[in-house]
Amino acid sequence: MSRKPVVDVENPEWSEADFARAKGADSLPAHVLAAFPKTAVRVRGAQKADTKVPVSIRLDRTVVDYFKAQGPGWQGRINEALAGIVRRS
Repeated sequence: MSRKPVVDVENPEWSEADFARAKGADSLPAHVLAAFPKTAVRVRGAQKADTKVPVSIRLDRTVVDYFKAQGPGWQGRINEALAGIVRRS
């Protein structure tokens, strides 16, 4: 079963002629270029501590409500509570 290609009349596919007429970013007016200053490529450095692992976990509503009621940083507090259990064992 073949599908017909989707054609977007408001954003048609570029032809070779369209690419030939296109101009580079350096041809933009100075005031437009000034609005988008060049930034250095940022690279994250080495981690100072063990990195955390994103997980999905299902907790009782009462547990989540308890930690959230203490304000921002509730996920970190849950992590600390669990880390304390691991240290004690």
